[in-house]
Amino acid sequence: MSFGSFDDDAGGEAMSDINMTPLIDVMLVLLVIFIITAPLLTGSLRLDLPKVQAPPPPQEPVVLNVGLRKNGQIYLADRPITLTQLAVRFKAAAHQPTPATLHISADVAVPYGDVAQVMGAAQQAGISSIGLMTQPPSAAASQPGR
Repeated sequence: MSFGSFDDDAGGEAMSDINMTPLIDVMLVLLVIFIITAPLLTGSLRLDLPKVQAPPPPQEPVVLNVGLRKNGQIYLADRPITLTQLAVRFKAAAHQPTPATLHISADVAVPYGDVAQVMGAAQQAGISSIGLMTQPPSAAASQPGR
């Protein structure tokens, strides 16, 4: 393998260029090997699994989305509803086989007492999983100096 010549017309210096073609060839061969062997590494083990009697998997919880506006209007799934009707719906949802979850979305200007009334009606009905929905801050508001 020749890296250069030491002729008088070359100035007595060795050639400093490296031929990259063999290195690229080796890299491509390794890439092909990895492409071929990668699916073999994720192979599954074939088993004959036993069959057993088991209860069905738990169902997804029923989610009740309640919204409160600053004018006092209450919404259940984007439909207007009164607090007494909402309490009846909470009792029906609490007696379902799957546990009910309450998500409350309230306007910033809604008095805390209105939110507390909805939460109290849910707890009296037997709904213990209650979440208060918020909106993340915008990117402009989270920057310092604004």
